[in-house]
Amino acid sequence: MYSSPYPSQASYGGRLRGALMLDPRTYRDVEQDTGANGQAAITVILAALATGIGAILGRDWLRDSLGLVISSFLQWVVFSFVAYFVGAAFFATPRTSVTPGQVLRTIGFAQAPKFFMVLGIIPLLGWLVGLIVFFWFLAAAIVALKEAFEFDTGRAIGTGIVALIGIIIVDIVLAIVFGIGSALFGALGSALGVMI
Repeated sequence: MYSSPYPSQASYGGRLRGALMLDPRTYRDVEQDTGANGQAAITVILAALATGIGAILGRDWLRDSLGLVISSFLQWVVFSFVAYFVGAAFFATPRTSVTPGQVLRTIGFAQAPKFFMVLGIIPLLGWLVGLIVFFWFLAAAIVALKEAFEFDTGRAIGTGIVALIGIIIVDIVLAIVFGIGSALFGALGSALGVMI
């Protein structure tokens, strides 16, 4: 049976709080706990639902909401596996010992800032929330990658940049083939559209 070295964060609520605060101990705890796969998946589901609710004011809210849920799951899996392969193959250090499951779990919890996308339902606030959440997620993903791979910040950023390219490809395919919006870049695009 797994025993968390950080008992105060072993609860799901404690882990979410730690993930939102970018606490490296939380990401390390999740990375080491093979039983946290379900919690990571629940985090992705809740983040996707929050993003979908925030998109309700869109023109085709049902299609957009469903698209955001599908996009969120695909982005989680693609980001995690691309990060795993890139980090293990190109950025690994002698200390690096990581599995795909460890990356999936930590990146799953890095989705926690997307809970705030539910605020997108508030007129005139959605674009700002989207912009903040986009950068908050990126910061959380870097902390998650640092802990999963036992990397320094530079290696985590390099791994994350390549993984983001994977997400961009998924988003382009989803948009072209299925007309589905992006869970990660949709809000950022809206924010940029408002500012231009």
